[in-house]
Amino acid sequence: MIEPQRIVFPAAGDSVNLVADAYGAAGRPGILLAHGGGQTRHAWGKTAAALSERGWRAVALDLRGHGESGWSADGDYQMELFAADLASVARQMGNRPALIGASLGGLAGLLAEAEVAPGSFSSITLVDIVPDMNLEGAAKIMAFMSAHAGQGFESLEAASDVISAYLPHRPRPSDLSGLAKNLRLGEDSRYRWHWDPNFVASANRQRSSRDRGAFEAGLADLRLPIHLIRGRQSELVSREAAESFVARLPHAQFTDVAGASHMVAGDRNDAFLDAVVSFFEHLNLRTATDAQ
Repeated sequence: MIEPQRIVFPAAGDSVNLVADAYGAAGRPGILLAHGGGQTRHAWGKTAAALSERGWRAVALDLRGHGESGWSADGDYQMELFAADLASVARQMGNRPALIGASLGGLAGLLAEAEVAPGSFSSITLVDIVPDMNLEGAAKIMAFMSAHAGQGFESLEAASDVISAYLPHRPRPSDLSGLAKNLRLGEDSRYRWHWDPNFVASANRQRSSRDRGAFEAGLADLRLPIHLIRGRQSELVSREAAESFVARLPHAQFTDVAGASHMVAGDRNDAFLDAVVSFFEHLNLRTATDAQ
């Protein structure tokens, strides 16, 4: 397994620092990977390493309030903050990186291009997310995130039991070291998710109050290439919503991954990676090997 370089980026507009793992040498064409809500940069480990092996520089970021990145001092996690953070990291990477964004990371990337900082990315790959998501599916995900946020788990095995019950289609891992990266051990010897509990409350407020009109209008003006990758068993994005979203954009395409739910990269990383690489090759996103 490739050992990444740990990088710290200052966030946009406040004192929060954002931690990332960079795979591949500086100077290669850049790809920025932004995880979903409640995840960490480690969700992209296999994908980022594989992209690096193919000649790109892949930077997997912990979003604010997640993983090792700082928490918002006031507990505010507006989508605009995530969008501004992604745009800021893209500027620091230079040369308009391609963005791969899962769920929260994808929505934040769309908002960055549509409203906050147009021109931040060369392309956007959305992983099982569209603005017109299934609200019942979103509520189910938020309920899972909230269920053990306070009391946590007595052990990694207990956390694994809960995840297996939530994702029964996915084989339970025998090695829990990967799970340990998504949990933090408290002074009370209990494990808790590696994100700020205020994130869920903030996200729930936004879902009921955010003005969708301006966002939708901004999306209509997008001209950069967009690739929507959906899990065929997704509880968040219906096939109809996916096709409707792609049809509204002039440079968008859609891949439906069989055997995957909302966590596409975790369920079918092989098929997911094939779709990502095919899209980048179609765009002629040059790799270090190509340049030689």
